[in-house]
Amino acid sequence: MPEIVTLRGRTLRLEPLAERHVEALARAAAEDRGSYAFTPVPCGVEATERYVADALAARAAGRALPFATVRVADGRVVGSTRFCELDYWQGPVPWPPAPRGPLGPVRTAIPDAAEIGGTWLSSCAQGTGINTEAKLLMLRHAFETWGVRRVSMRADARNLRSRTAIERLGATLDGVHRAHSRGLDGMVRSTAFYSILDEEWPRVREQLEQRVGAARPKATGTRSLVPA
Repeated sequence: MPEIVTLRGRTLRLEPLAERHVEALARAAAEDRGSYAFTPVPCGVEATERYVADALAARAAGRALPFATVRVADGRVVGSTRFCELDYWQGPVPWPPAPRGPLGPVRTAIPDAAEIGGTWLSSCAQGTGINTEAKLLMLRHAFETWGVRRVSMRADARNLRSRTAIERLGATLDGVHRAHSRGLDGMVRSTAFYSILDEEWPRVREQLEQRVGAARPKATGTRSLVPA
């Protein structure tokens, strides 16, 4: 699996997800859940334990790299996000093409493409710029440390809030898979797929750095956060 790292920003840090985060994650998820209609967010300590255990199993298999999102201002866990669908292109070309795990040792593998997903924030952290800075940290790690060729993101086609957030990152809509899977509400959902390519990263990075910079506290010491 890729090296387990902590990604540090101005307003947050992304800590490797661990069992010690369970109770704090459960508290974060217990706030106003009105924005989670299309997002799988655990409810209660028992569900959060399963959530963390599943994420750690995916990490051990080299398929994901999950994080707890921690707000720097007060050290509070305010959500989670992860790299997932890690794809490794070394070795013979598979047919039909499909994401696959590393062919060599899992602990030293570096992905060639990745997806950012499983992202959710507690209601108190939404609209504060944390999501934008988290994506900047993750995209920078993917493109500049791993050297991936593509980072993908997806959303339920009905989830206009998430789709707008993804588009504001600078991602390109690759298309909508109609009747793609069953949604959290039990209805058949279509899924919107987005991507950022390595040659697009410099432009996207500049835009994100400008947005994150615009959210910096004023020199007087008062906080002035631009919603993201």
